[in-house]
Amino acid sequence: MKIVVDENMPHARELFAEFGEVIPLPGRQISAADLLDADVLLVRSVTRVDASLLANCPRLGFVGTATIGRDHVDSALLAARGIPFFSAPGCNKYSVGDYVISALLVLAERHELTLSEMSLAVIGAGNTGECVAGKAEALGMRVLRCDPPRARATSAGEATDFVDYQTALGADIVSFHVPITHGGPDATFHLLGEREIATLPAGKFLINAARGEVWDNQALLARQQGNAPLRLVMDVWEGEPEPLRALVPYTELATPHIAGYSLEGKARGTWMLYQALCQQLGRVPRQDLQALLPVPEVRELTPGVATDQALLKQLVHLIYDVRRDDARFRNRLHQAGSFDEQRKQYPERREFSSLRLTGPFAGDALARLGFTIQPD
Repeated sequence: MKIVVDENMPHARELFAEFGEVIPLPGRQISAADLLDADVLLVRSVTRVDASLLANCPRLGFVGTATIGRDHVDSALLAARGIPFFSAPGCNKYSVGDYVISALLVLAERHELTLSEMSLAVIGAGNTGECVAGKAEALGMRVLRCDPPRARATSAGEATDFVDYQTALGADIVSFHVPITHGGPDATFHLLGEREIATLPAGKFLINAARGEVWDNQALLARQQGNAPLRLVMDVWEGEPEPLRALVPYTELATPHIAGYSLEGKARGTWMLYQALCQQLGRVPRQDLQALLPVPEVRELTPGVATDQALLKQLVHLIYDVRRDDARFRNRLHQAGSFDEQRKQYPERREFSSLRLTGPFAGDALARLGFTIQPD
């Protein structure tokens, strides 16, 4: 088999070599010519899988994206052509959750916030949003979940804690985790649009680790250049890989679409596609995901005091401090091609689960945040 893969997909060669020739290519540059004799196409979010890309691929029998999002793939076209399509739902939810928690703790230090006394609205309570919600609750935050499709799907009489969008926007901090959709009653394109941006109170904390088009970046820039700016954490941008550079200085934290880029998250996405192809071909998987991951730099710690916000910050930022990615992004913002280059050359980053905590103070809150707890 000939397997064309995004070169940023970790462990693709190790996992898929058993099926045939693995050909890694830059994700944004994969073209129809590359698929003339391809049997398998494996992409990430930067590759548009559409009629143009699939113009002439008679052998193609499997398409997969190692991402949660599917909006870059014309799944209807693939279905019409009888080409099986697979995604990796939930593959990087822990990584995005870690990103949000790291950002929250930075904001808390910077603005002297006590997170356990604050509310967090999660817009989009799917795999990723629910993971963020659970981690925020481990911090003691009051979480408001906003997900109209899920709220409507809730069975009659079933307990629900969903709130509407306007109520969610009233939370102290609002974090967006929705796919990008353009039609229907729940369209998310410019969900945070000019009207919502204009009515938010000064200093409102907003986080976007979903899709750049969910926020109207031009309207945000206009608001930020006024005398009542918002406090923004932005991992995603309209117009990627060319973000609105003028907006970056007006953000609290800014990163190049790497919230889900933990080593485990990326490897998990590739692994899920490997399993799907094995199933498609009727083969038993021969590989083991954990065997592909390197030993973490710090494997085990014993907290010496009970868990509080200060300890959580130390533990979280030992594993992942979002300020490192923020600094790199700002320093390289004006370098041509920097956005994609930072993603391609992203430093090794582990999830909270890579750190095992021991001792009498390694309690439930740390486990719910995602750390591995070693029982006494």
